[in-house]
Amino acid sequence: MAASMKRATGGVEEASAEKEQRALEPGAAPFGNFPHYSRFHPPEQRLLLLPPELLHRLFPQSPETRPILGLDVGCNSGDLSVALYKHFLSLHDGETCSDASKELHLLCCDIDPVLVERAEKECPFPDGLTFITLDFMNQRTRKILLGSFLSQFGRSVFDIGFCMSVTMWIHLNHGDQGLWEFLAHLSSLCRYLLVEPQPWKCYRAAARRLRKLGLHDFDHFHSLAIRGDMANQIVQILTQDHGMELVCCFGNTSWDRSLLLFRAKQTTATHSSPDSLIEEGKERNRLRFWRQ
Repeated sequence: MAASMKRATGGVEEASAEKEQRALEPGAAPFGNFPHYSRFHPPEQRLLLLPPELLHRLFPQSPETRPILGLDVGCNSGDLSVALYKHFLSLHDGETCSDASKELHLLCCDIDPVLVERAEKECPFPDGLTFITLDFMNQRTRKILLGSFLSQFGRSVFDIGFCMSVTMWIHLNHGDQGLWEFLAHLSSLCRYLLVEPQPWKCYRAAARRLRKLGLHDFDHFHSLAIRGDMANQIVQILTQDHGMELVCCFGNTSWDRSLLLFRAKQTTATHSSPDSLIEEGKERNRLRFWRQ
């Protein structure tokens, strides 16, 4: 009897351990809410491609442009959000600046409350980064939370938005129309937009991981008409449908994802990007879709 109980208990423990292990697998995060995302793609890889002075070049010093307001969609546990904040303000590890929040303030959102809670607890710049739980595709909640934040600064839009490896998860969970609407909402909220689209091979890998874990496939994966060169697809949607223009590409990360900077066309008349930045982008980053 004791041996039987031991075997039963052992079976429960093994099942529990297996379940826990499955929860830690990337495929078990169907919204991209990996518990340790930065282990897969360290923030440093993106930072190597982005000029530290980028925001100061886009938004020259003046009372009307301070603080620069940024929106980070899909911030996960905040590692990249914090890294971007330090990078653009030239802050080093362990260094704080009392005036940092007067220069730059980021609103960082993620669909996973556990990740947001971790981000809040570990953030070294609580005055400069605000973390909130938000399903960006929920129009009512999005309008309330983002509007509330912007109203604190007397603004109606963000200066810049960051969408880093998020588009695929929106696309897989909400389909072609969902991706189009997501980019529409994001472009309407930001004067500038930095996007890192996942290539199509990542879609196949995500679907494969899900099947390997015995979980349900993504509802829209097989019916997606928008596919193939996803960087090019994102460019086409933002420039042809949503009133933005591609300023430049800062290159590709080691995991083959492009960093694309867009600008709202209505911004051009009142706030032109530095010519040097545009020329650098043209010289350094000849994307394959520019050659088509």
